[in-house]
Amino acid sequence: MPVQIRPATADDRDDIRAVHLGAFPESEAHLVAKLAADLLSETSEPETISWVAECDGEVVGHMAVSPLTADIDRAWRGYILAPLGVVPAHQARGIGTKLVQNGIDVLSQRSIHALFVYGDPRYYGAFGFSAASAIGFLPPYELEQPIGWQARMLRPFVASERTFRLSCVAPLRDPAYW
Repeated sequence: MPVQIRPATADDRDDIRAVHLGAFPESEAHLVAKLAADLLSETSEPETISWVAECDGEVVGHMAVSPLTADIDRAWRGYILAPLGVVPAHQARGIGTKLVQNGIDVLSQRSIHALFVYGDPRYYGAFGFSAASAIGFLPPYELEQPIGWQARMLRPFVASERTFRLSCVAPLRDPAYW
């Protein structure tokens, strides 16, 4: 089945919620589904972006990226990838990979310096994310699993030796996500 990636719209809200309700364990599913739906309405600058993956007209995957700010320099631009989900019946078919690669490609074209993620290093490492690239950038909240804080540098940026605290969009400002 061919997979198509397209920008998500408000009309996809119920399908996106269903993706995450199915993709995550029950203990996390409602929280992640709420985040995904809330990010669809986020009006940040730079913009928060969501994509869906479709197979035969059915939404089977979703990913969002939203801007991060840091007190580095006004020219520095970062994003965080969250959430990413694929319905169980379509997992292990490369749909998550296509969504992540699409996001990296889009952000690279927009002169974004870094893309962060808080997730499984084994999965995201395949896309060039690493804990080493995230050194010097503190997440907005204390992490339950610090090993999951990673970044992929998309564009060179010379920063000082100090550590920078990142700030996120309103829907991610809940310590339960971290």
